Amino acid sequence: MDSIKIDATERSPAIDFDFDGNVFQISGESYPEDVTAFYGSLMETLEAHLAEQKGATISFTFSLIYFNSSTAKILMGLFEMFDEAGENNDVTVTWNYEAEDDNMQEMGEEFGEDLENAKFVLNEVAAN
Repeated sequence: MDSIKIDATERSPAIDFDFDGNVFQISGESYPEDVTAFYGSLMETLEAHLAEQKGATISFTFSLIYFNSSTAKILMGLFEMFDEAGENNDVTVTWNYEAEDDNMQEMGEEFGEDLENAKFVLNEVAAN
């Protein structure tokens, strides 16, 4: 499957989905005007890909500095997908947050609490 790369904009994050390598990244800010239009096909493609994986090593990294409540719903759906994929694969989800960004740290902790089958890494990084 081809990789998907989308550059960040003022309102949407950078997307780097390497399906062959099973390495996925979302970074930047996420408050697109139409969350469904931005994330809809990405979610469908990722879900179909993950459903085909058996015994794979899968890495997903979030490096978000801001997201709105509509994006939070998308993120919850992603974490559900990762947890389901973790039943048959080695899935690691890394949540990067900037030092002293308590909000992003807490959001990462909350999302990570729901994972039972995937490994969760909360990673503090230096502020830009």
